[in-house]
Amino acid sequence: MSRAVRFVLAFVLFFAAWATLLFHNRTLPDLVLPPVFDKIIPVIPLWLLVTFGSYSLANIGWALVTFGDCPDAQASLLKEIQAAKMDLRSRGVSVD
Repeated sequence: MSRAVRFVLAFVLFFAAWATLLFHNRTLPDLVLPPVFDKIIPVIPLWLLVTFGSYSLANIGWALVTFGDCPDAQASLLKEIQAAKMDLRSRGVSVD
């Protein structure tokens, strides 16, 4: 099962459970929930969105903090820049 299929399946299952609880008065009339649930259930998708955003920002921040230096890549890039400058100068282009 591909990742997209799993994601869609999880989304459909979550949405079905959320909609059932949101409209529990019509879908499950015998289900008695405390009144506080009627205030919490409608904002669950917003809470999940904010939680996902916070997790994403924290993950990006951690990746920036632990980003390693690449001295070999820096040296290679500087050599390529110098070679490109010399090539442009040989063709009569002003560089610098």
